Amino acid sequence: MKILVTGGAGFIGSNLADYFLGKNLEVLVFDNLSRSGAEKNLEWLKSKHKNKFTFINADVRDFDKLKQSLKDVDAVFHTAAQVAVTTSIKNPRGDFETNALGTLNLLEAVRQNNTNPVIVYTSTNKVYGDNVNKIPLVEKETRYEFADPKFYDGIPETFPTDAGEHTPYGCSKYTGDVYMKDYSKVYGLSTVIFRMSCIYGPRQFGNEDQGWIAHFIISSILGIPLVIYGNGKQVRDALFIDDLVKAFELTINNINKIKGNAYNIGGGSENTISLLELLNMLKKLELKPKYHFDDWRAGDQKVYISNISALEKLGWRPKISVTEGVQRLINWVNENKTIFSSM
Repeated sequence: MKILVTGGAGFIGSNLADYFLGKNLEVLVFDNLSRSGAEKNLEWLKSKHKNKFTFINADVRDFDKLKQSLKDVDAVFHTAAQVAVTTSIKNPRGDFETNALGTLNLLEAVRQNNTNPVIVYTSTNKVYGDNVNKIPLVEKETRYEFADPKFYDGIPETFPTDAGEHTPYGCSKYTGDVYMKDYSKVYGLSTVIFRMSCIYGPRQFGNEDQGWIAHFIISSILGIPLVIYGNGKQVRDALFIDDLVKAFELTINNINKIKGNAYNIGGGSENTISLLELLNMLKKLELKPKYHFDDWRAGDQKVYISNISALEKLGWRPKISVTEGVQRLINWVNENKTIFSSM
């Protein structure tokens, strides 16, 4: 089997490439190396897997290069993206060109090549926009919770995506989301959409704009002060990268059953954590995070939890708890302190 990973030197992409290379599959890593840490991840892949994969230094906005790279592949994991809400607000055109146009380029390249690989698209919970914030909340000591029992198990795929207020990032990712569905229906492409919540784990060079669990851990270990926007009671469901990779692998074996569908994916209701709770967890693990509070940021959902029941019906569920996952990520950061110090 031949697999192409766009954004293959990113956090999710490099973990996917590593997993499938470990299964002795042919892997193409497609990345423009624009994101901080991407070159480090590529070096790691090269060190671990030597010459067993092909690296393509290119951008998803380059249609011809993408079309050429997609020939004869059996599966595509489309993880290349502009990933920060704040960046999308500063540069909405750049965000659109990478996320929306880049995704359309991939779909058109597959269609014009007249092939039908499995296409997995990494979408986001931001496609639900401000609708999530309209659900009544209960404020507790360390977190917000949904007040409506209907959402105790999280947001389902049937939740409204209309009403605007998505941020440019949410708009561009949702554009790709819709195109993925339509190309499956109109052209018969084998697309699957994963609307992801908080994904974390090794190879993640988290920062203030994206990858908050990794950002908190890296900053705490290096003694860098954190800024908590809002009151810190925001809640997300957290999914460790190993569990995400297993879900992605599931699509290859179940594509005829699930193609054209969108799935919410995260840790689910059993793996939720607030910013304050993560800080408390880090303190108990003998880290010393430094932080202060600032104003709320635009587009921040106070609570987002993925309802993962649709994926569970396919035989998948998270296996790594937040406690275990955070400890694993701490271990990885400690083992790679020199990398972070030099960035």
